[in-house]
Amino acid sequence: MKQIPSGTELARPFMPAKDFDLSKNFYETLGFEKLLDGDVAIFRAGSGGFILQRHYQKDWAENFMMQLMVDDLDAWWRHIDGLDLPGKFNVRPPRAPAMQPWGLRIAYVVDPSGVLWHIGQRRDGAIQD
Repeated sequence: MKQIPSGTELARPFMPAKDFDLSKNFYETLGFEKLLDGDVAIFRAGSGGFILQRHYQKDWAENFMMQLMVDDLDAWWRHIDGLDLPGKFNVRPPRAPAMQPWGLRIAYVVDPSGVLWHIGQRRDGAIQD
């Protein structure tokens, strides 16, 4: 198997934004760090991130999902639950952490464009987490 060139460190998906300014505010409120704000907005959370773009297609946005793996899901849930995302951004209420049939404990958050976030508890010894 061929090795990829060294220096390849980060893959960032392009995410849709129905209302670009509202979505930027949503992600800043969640606590993502905005690295760039221009024609696109680049956000970081830990070692991952994404590029928010001024493009929206309903079917795509409502079928797009992101995963954020965290060390302390309960702390993240307390943070999310205290933000009043439905009141501030007119989004569906976040779903509290629960064990899923595939073995991960997950909380769910939907952004203003319909993107579903799976916020999962990292498991000890599970390299894929």
